[in-house]
Amino acid sequence: MKWQDGKDGAISITFDDATINQFRQALPILDTLGFNGTFFINTADIPGSVFIPRFIGRPLVEIITETLKVPTDSSNLFERASAVRFLDIPNAVETHNHIGSLFEEGKLVESYRETDNAFAVVRKRKSHRPIRPVLLTGELITWKELKRFVVGGHEFGNHTISHPRLAVLDEPNLLYELEKCKEEILHQLGPLQTFSCECPFGTENERVMRYAYKIHPALRNRMPEPFLKELNRSSSTSPADTTREYVQWQRGPLQKTTVDEMKAWVDTLLVHKNIWLVLTFHGVDGIGWEAKPHRELKEYFTYMKKNEDSLWIATFRDVARYMRERMSSTIKSTEEKGKIILRVSTTLDTAMYNLPLTLKTVVDPDWKKVVVKQGNNIQQFAPRSDEKGSFILYRIMPTGVPIELTGNK
Repeated sequence: MKWQDGKDGAISITFDDATINQFRQALPILDTLGFNGTFFINTADIPGSVFIPRFIGRPLVEIITETLKVPTDSSNLFERASAVRFLDIPNAVETHNHIGSLFEEGKLVESYRETDNAFAVVRKRKSHRPIRPVLLTGELITWKELKRFVVGGHEFGNHTISHPRLAVLDEPNLLYELEKCKEEILHQLGPLQTFSCECPFGTENERVMRYAYKIHPALRNRMPEPFLKELNRSSSTSPADTTREYVQWQRGPLQKTTVDEMKAWVDTLLVHKNIWLVLTFHGVDGIGWEAKPHRELKEYFTYMKKNEDSLWIATFRDVARYMRERMSSTIKSTEEKGKIILRVSTTLDTAMYNLPLTLKTVVDPDWKKVVVKQGNNIQQFAPRSDEKGSFILYRIMPTGVPIELTGNK
């Protein structure tokens, strides 16, 4: 089946930046409704993290001195933009982010000028000491709490150590942000939480994507699968306008986005059968970017719950794994009197891709009960009927272990 348990569509509820009200307000709503969310976290904002924000490279004083005589250009932008976040100047983080934004917009001359201006300020201040970028203030979530949320089924993905503009980092700093964030999550939360990543600011920079895909199996930024059409948050294309097997339809609710607008996205999934709605939230109750009130989230998530018979609400990791497993699997079947034998195999690594797939099998209309056995797992079903006749829906593992369906009349 296209989606787990034969549902009509899939929804992943994701949050970025690990601001505190995501966990104090939004996550309890998800728990009450029995939903699991995906939270892309910046590990520098979690007390007790081993890896802190740092500049990898030459001493800052050497770079600062060099900028007096050598202007910024394509040959040195990445090193200097990497260093800007650590300069002892007002709004260093914001300046770095602006440089990255200009670069990604193709405004290269402007990005060079902004970088030169930042170094002119630090030269005037005559300060060469590195300053640690500060992202979040106030109450912070803890690893102890996150471990408890993992047990509850929530996913925690890589959002880098300290949320830089990766497109303007040089290789050592880019890799440090991605690799050490993954290493921190692996150490603190375990290997299952290292599947997904979202590079900050929703970047789709080609260079960044190449690096990130070597580190994580799935990026919310981009999943270049031949069977998947991707529509990012800024896209105005209808998810119905594709012939692909699946479409990932990202929507990023802002403060001005009404609950009715958000509900309409859910309604679209009930009409078309191939849509994966990936919701990207940030702040909650006044804390974080484009913060949404928790009462709106409760109303919205409750609306999903009312449609749960038709919609699969699951983590980003699980939906990505299901699609890949399904598209890479083959089924072989034989029939004997009173028995159907199936083998479902995937070409993927079953240590990572171990999510049950849902099969629909048409059975003898005289069968009143069907016993499904795969290894030590035994299930029993009463057949249902549709236009193709009697059938059962059931979950199996695509490991090649034989599946036996035995009918009782």
